[in-house]
Amino acid sequence: MLGRMYDTQVCSIARSLEQVGERWSLLIVRDALFAGVTRFGDFQHNLGIATNVLSSRLESFVAAGVMKRRGSADYVLTEKGRALAVALIALTEWGDEWASPVEPPILYRHTACDGAVHAVAACESCGPVPPDEVAVRLGPGMPADYVASRRRGAAVA
Repeated sequence: MLGRMYDTQVCSIARSLEQVGERWSLLIVRDALFAGVTRFGDFQHNLGIATNVLSSRLESFVAAGVMKRRGSADYVLTEKGRALAVALIALTEWGDEWASPVEPPILYRHTACDGAVHAVAACESCGPVPPDEVAVRLGPGMPADYVASRRRGAAVA
């Protein structure tokens, strides 16, 4: 969707944005995940998106394996698409906290018990972790030459 803009990035965030980072993309996934929308016309009606843009987004989702076509006008999320739920919940919570002038317009609830659902950074040993306690370590997929070419931020006094 974003073309080849992130070719030089060795980053899973950049790779994710290539598939779902376009302006309308996560709203389409939101409607599919949480409102059960599958029909082309329903996406178009609910979002007010131009049909040519919607068609392009849906076809790119199919090509990326985020959605699959069912019949002539239905698009359903695949496991890969449904896995975006946690990211959408995290964006919702961030928007409720930092971008909304009103109380949250929607709440995520667990269908089994009606408990509140939150996206939380969690340590496998300690449980929930505040953002300032999350550190980054290089993973096995990080090329040494990429690391060598990067500049680091100035030290904070």
